Amino acid sequence: MSFASETKNELARTVPEKKCCMLAEIAGFMRLSGSIKLVGGGRFQIIMTTANPAVARHYKTLIKNYFSVDTDLEVEEGSSLGRRREVLLSIGPENLSEQILRETGILMVREGMNCISDGIYDGLIRTKCCRKAYLRGAFLAAGTVSNPEKSYHFEIFAATEILAKELKRLMNSFVDITAKVVSRKNGFGVYVKAGEQIKDILAIMGATNQFFRFDSVMMMKELKSQTYRINNLDNANIDKSLDAAERQMESILKIKRKRGLEFLSAKLRETAEARLNNPEVGIEELGRMMSPPLSKSGINNRLRRIEEIAKTL
Repeated sequence: MSFASETKNELARTVPEKKCCMLAEIAGFMRLSGSIKLVGGGRFQIIMTTANPAVARHYKTLIKNYFSVDTDLEVEEGSSLGRRREVLLSIGPENLSEQILRETGILMVREGMNCISDGIYDGLIRTKCCRKAYLRGAFLAAGTVSNPEKSYHFEIFAATEILAKELKRLMNSFVDITAKVVSRKNGFGVYVKAGEQIKDILAIMGATNQFFRFDSVMMMKELKSQTYRINNLDNANIDKSLDAAERQMESILKIKRKRGLEFLSAKLRETAEARLNNPEVGIEELGRMMSPPLSKSGINNRLRRIEEIAKTL
């Protein structure tokens, strides 16, 4: 099962405590997954579609609890052309479909005529808890989130640009979330690609288990990245040290060949002889061989002076 499916299964077990949040979540799901069919006499039938049976059962129960109406369920089998099996939830006129459309902010009245709105009704998302619920409904309807082990990507599909911009505004109302809109085939995607933000969105929607799973994967990836950086830095330092030691050896041998090490002062000669006898040791260990022992800066100063003398010969 995909990470997105597991996230939806977890969210489908989340039941809002407040009536206002129930309505906001129903509205979010209905807006993103629903369509409206005229059935004669100016009456409406609401049809919502999902490929996840757990999500279908969740909204059948939620609509029953809030509106006290039954939602018909119908399974539509997939075709041989790769079309997935879907569950249809439908609410007809006999089950208050018009009232539900009005209460969810989908059916409005303008200039005395019924019209279908194209955005999110602000009256449903006045409070933070209701914004969370609406976002959860929208994700359960048309959202996806990639497995964090592979990539970081969260997206909700919207059929119109207006709705996409409204979803973007809703998501960005939460601290540190910066969703963007991109044009997709037959619609628009509202997406987030930053791992920390996706993790926050999972928490906002109430997917606690998936939040911790996502966080664990991010931590492991960061730990591996740090390990690679440290290893690369260590290798670079080793290469740098080897180059410096080789340069020092060349300078000392040049002095020995042209003037002899007795040409150097006693302290520099001590350092030169220690380096000649121990070409593989690091600066710290070389410093401990001196009498008295020298710090890294002290031994580096001596070696630098030896190199400068060699350049004059």
